[in-house]
Order: sequence, then C-alpha cells, then structure tokens
Amino acid sequence: MSIEFVASSKLPTAHGDFIISVFQDPETKEEHVALSKGLEIPNSAPTLVRIHSECLTGDAFASLKCDCGPQLNATMDLIQKQGRGVILYLRQEGRGIGLTNKIRAYALQDQGHDTVDANLLLNLPADARKYDMCSIMLHHLGVQQVKLITNNPLKIQALKDLGINVVDRLPLLVGKNPLNEAYLKTKRDRMDHMY
Repeated sequence: MSIEFVASSKLPTAHGDFIISVFQDPETKEEHVALSKGLEIPNSAPTLVRIHSECLTGDAFASLKCDCGPQLNATMDLIQKQGRGVILYLRQEGRGIGLTNKIRAYALQDQGHDTVDANLLLNLPADARKYDMCSIMLHHLGVQQVKLITNNPLKIQALKDLGINVVDRLPLLVGKNPLNEAYLKTKRDRMDHMY
C-alpha cells in the first residue's frame, strides 16, 4: 500500500485537545486519520496506540449493536489522561466490507445470524481489514514502541508482522449492553477476541 501524509491541524474535542493528521493513498484517494496527543516531544517510552476501524453507526450514531463508539470515546479519554497516545482511525467500515454491505449484514443479523455468518452469507470475508498503512502512519509520527489498546489478537499480529514493536496490550472492555451481548460473544468465541 502506498499512503502519504497530507496535512495536520489542532483538533479540540470534548475529550481534550488533539492533533489530527490525514494520510491518503495517492492512487485510490482513500484517506486514514491519526489522532494524536503528546508526540511533539520525543519520548522512547512505549506509546498508547489504538487501531480503530471506522464505524459510522457506532461512532457517529451511538449504535447499541456494537461497542465501537464506546471504545473510541474511552480511548480518547485514556490518551487525554495519559497525555500521550495515538488513535489510527482507518477508513475500513464494517471490518472492511463497506457501509452498504455492513447494513446488509445487519439485516441478516436481524434475522438471527451472527456477525461472522452474516458476512459469509453475503459471500464476503468475516474480516477484510488491512493494516499495512499503520506502519507508515506510526513511522511518520515517530512512534517506535507500542502499547496496543485492543481486544483483537489479529491487530497485535498484524503490527508485529509489519515490524512494529508491540511491547504490551491493554484490554478495552467498554460498551457492553443487552443489545450487543450476542455480538460480543461471537467476537470472543468465533474471532478469538480477548474479553
């Protein structure tokens, strides 16, 4: 993947002040964002990092079908509290299948299928995300060692495969509610998420 830094700016938020940096693939024009805090002062200590895939329904509309919105908000709060960290906000809606297919998968989940089977019934992979842009983004930000905020072992392995030094994992256990209990159980039982 070819991805390049485009621009950055200050971004005051309800969680605190951050720097927002945009990266873009020059061929596809696909954009990804790094939301960072405290990186302007070089520090060799491991940096808190969350890889967060875009979730319009959870992040913007506060959907109770997933735990994405609460994960994003909790991570922003944690980075604000720690004073240093990065959220790599990847434009990979619906685990990489896109918004339209995600809503089609939601409709199948409404009929009783779990999140994995819904994707497979649409002839799509259970998880189509890629993480190769993460190494370019982290390198640009000067992050050398990572404390990864995740429940997903695939993200840990993906970063290690890219040569990123993942020194620790922090669990992110937020957003559970009666409407997403089966979804979270499926992620644990069928996708090996660590809850």
